Amino acid sequence: MNAVEAYKREKHPLDVIEDVREYAEAGLSFAEIEARAGDGEWERLKWAGMYAHGKQDDYFMLRTKAPGGFVTPEQAEVVGEVADEYATAPEAFGGEQQNELWGDAFLDLTTRQDFQMHWIEVEDVPEIWERYDEVGLSTIQGCGDSARNVLGCPAAGLDDHECFDAQPVVDAVTDFFTGNREYANLPRKFKMTITGCKHDCAQSQINDVGLTPAKKDLGGEPHYGFHARVGGGLSDGPRMASDLDVFVRPEDAVEFCRAVAQTFKELGDRTNRGVCRMRYLVEQMGPDAFEDAVRDRCAVDLRERGVDRTEGYVGDHVGVHDQREDGLTYVGFNVVGGRMGGDEFVQAARAAREYGTDDASIRLATDQNFLITHVPEENVDDLLAEPFAADYQPDPGPFSRGAVGCTGSEFCNYGIIETKKRTKRWARELDERIDTPDDLEVVRVHMSGCSASCAQPQIADIGFRGETVKVDGDELAGDVTTNEEGDAIVEGMDVGLGGALGGDNGFLDWVETAVPAAAVVPALESLFEAYVDDRLDGERFYEWSRRTDNEHLRTIMRRADAPVSRGVAHDD
Repeated sequence: MNAVEAYKREKHPLDVIEDVREYAEAGLSFAEIEARAGDGEWERLKWAGMYAHGKQDDYFMLRTKAPGGFVTPEQAEVVGEVADEYATAPEAFGGEQQNELWGDAFLDLTTRQDFQMHWIEVEDVPEIWERYDEVGLSTIQGCGDSARNVLGCPAAGLDDHECFDAQPVVDAVTDFFTGNREYANLPRKFKMTITGCKHDCAQSQINDVGLTPAKKDLGGEPHYGFHARVGGGLSDGPRMASDLDVFVRPEDAVEFCRAVAQTFKELGDRTNRGVCRMRYLVEQMGPDAFEDAVRDRCAVDLRERGVDRTEGYVGDHVGVHDQREDGLTYVGFNVVGGRMGGDEFVQAARAAREYGTDDASIRLATDQNFLITHVPEENVDDLLAEPFAADYQPDPGPFSRGAVGCTGSEFCNYGIIETKKRTKRWARELDERIDTPDDLEVVRVHMSGCSASCAQPQIADIGFRGETVKVDGDELAGDVTTNEEGDAIVEGMDVGLGGALGGDNGFLDWVETAVPAAAVVPALESLFEAYVDDRLDGERFYEWSRRTDNEHLRTIMRRADAPVSRGVAHDD
């Protein structure tokens, strides 16, 4: 049994919710919490949606779930107000000056349709929960070895490319698992996605469970439901999900997901956290045997597959789009790197009410952007003229449109490099410096500060994975430190090319390792010059990267104006 399993057996993780209320009432510091409950409490606190900041003692990151990315304007306003009031850095950590791009009191939109806030003190959490309860929001099981936030298409119920609106199913599955003690202690995190969208915007191929639209004759009548994929995921052992031979009716989706969770709970490896994820179990058993195990545990009849209705992967909703109702649009705002001010999100909520109909909502997308829905066509210009929208316009350059960044070393214990500021600056710089073909609307550039893949680099056109790099002196600029041997160390990254989801899915190849950060933008300039010169008709960058030999790609990146080869990976 590993240490985390021991902590979970010592006390049920959901019991930590009452502990939080006690810690808040007593105003306990981190040291006092550990003295009272032991170091296992830091793991259990994740079930309350709280991560301890290893670099900022006595402050938490708080994660708020938005099932399917859906929040009402009222909920969005509360989230923004909470960030503005509570996610504030103390003077000892720079106060309002601690971040030159976003200042203070910001929130992050994540690739799992969550909100994250930093600098949260334990004594404020119960009050935040009260405010959340009033509008139907929750942080419970935002983290931890349990069912996480359930993903969905952010345009659910809006688009003609949708077979049916799966948001009610997303909500039902969320309601079943949240607070459910029987399924709150799984071998590892459990990630589900459910969509009725033909374009698989909710990324079924890289989740533990993915339900996608399908059609089947039942009793002589055609019915919509879901096909199922299992065992997808990224991080150190990336795997595309395997299709099961099942057709799941919408009314059976909760029971199906429960049966998969039960299978994982019983058969998953609890001894080694490095291989505890469900994708390793599916790989070990094989999809057919895993399917048999699920069928044995499912209380409803699972029919064989019908006709698949998925037509590929889009995953991008930036821009002004027509809704299926005449005269209505939804507007996808581009939030480079997913970070924005809490006060700005309050303004977005107000704008949704002011310019949208009574059905207006705000939706979070898996690319760290957000939508405002049900906006009459005649109100779009006024919406885009709002102050909050100035930095998030729906017509960005291709690099800004595809930029995703994880939390990075600023707050994350695992982050090796800074990511958020770098993602935003590089995206804007690349849009200015690189001429891309007119038909190339988006280039997905994903930056993870470590190998954990929170920014999903393996499925990007261009993926980065944080490294520290030894260089010959400090001529490459940037923050240079010195190790015990006197070597100059800078932040850098591994560079991967050619990832994608959809019908031509594939993980990128890590083409070059240990690239000093200052060398990356020139290297990308060289790559795109070669891409434009060699591009076939309509060829996307990831397609060209796959077609081009990796050694040739490395040669392009190592040209004189992109001195990539001077970096050497540094093992801390």
